[in-house]
Amino acid sequence: MIICRTKAEMRKTVQSWKRTGETVSLVPTMGYLHEGHLSLVRTAAQRADRAVASIFVNPTQFGPGEDLSSYPRDEKRDLDLLAAEGVHAVFLPSVEEMYTTAGDTHVEVPSLSGILQGALRPGHFRGVSTVVTKLFNIVTPDFAVFGEKDYQQLTLIRQMVRDLDMPLEIIAHPTVREADGLAMSSRNVRLSPDQRAEAVVLNLALGRAETLAASGATVQEIETALRSCLTEAPSAEVKSVDIRDAETLAECSGPLDRSSVVLLAVRFGTVLLIDQRVIAPQN
Repeated sequence: MIICRTKAEMRKTVQSWKRTGETVSLVPTMGYLHEGHLSLVRTAAQRADRAVASIFVNPTQFGPGEDLSSYPRDEKRDLDLLAAEGVHAVFLPSVEEMYTTAGDTHVEVPSLSGILQGALRPGHFRGVSTVVTKLFNIVTPDFAVFGEKDYQQLTLIRQMVRDLDMPLEIIAHPTVREADGLAMSSRNVRLSPDQRAEAVVLNLALGRAETLAASGATVQEIETALRSCLTEAPSAEVKSVDIRDAETLAECSGPLDRSSVVLLAVRFGTVLLIDQRVIAPQN
């Protein structure tokens, strides 16, 4: 497994593969890998001749007071896990390598970056779209794999790729969950034992929404049931409950008449967890 810490090294490595006609897939991560990340890596390996993972804790997607300094990191463990999965190269740049002090260019999808999670975390999605664009330009992948758990991020990146005519395919991977249903996240390790036990309420609420949608409930009825379910967890602070069009993230109301996505953001202590599920109306 090749470890590239500079843009020049990463470009040289990919160019050597592409000269022989090999395809390349990319899985962007911020490290502290878990089974959810590794499932993305396996999908990437299946879709291309060469699989690349990036590990970069991107400071531009963290706002004031957010958890940049406490974001978990374990480089050696991450590299061991990726090597065991047969990843061909890992891009491990420093902040200084990724961002020059004179840099003043940003990429943004205004229609998607200021709503939902973007409203809760101003500037977050501008940081995401900018760093992902940089990664695509450096690695030049044919495929890039993203998890559906970060549904708004996935939707935004798809839009960005279409709008800017980026020559790659975005592959969505289903959310990977723990045995009790909690969506896997690097932030889960920061939950206290009591918070961790309560956090399964997100998956329970999504299951309730799915059942209600199939029974003909309205959007408003589903939202009310979701909030009621989530508040059963004593330490849960519900930040947002949204039901949006599954493709465009446009607002929904009244009878559920199309495929929609439920988006949850719930804080447990200092840890903000998100989860999602696509729901469909009754036949």
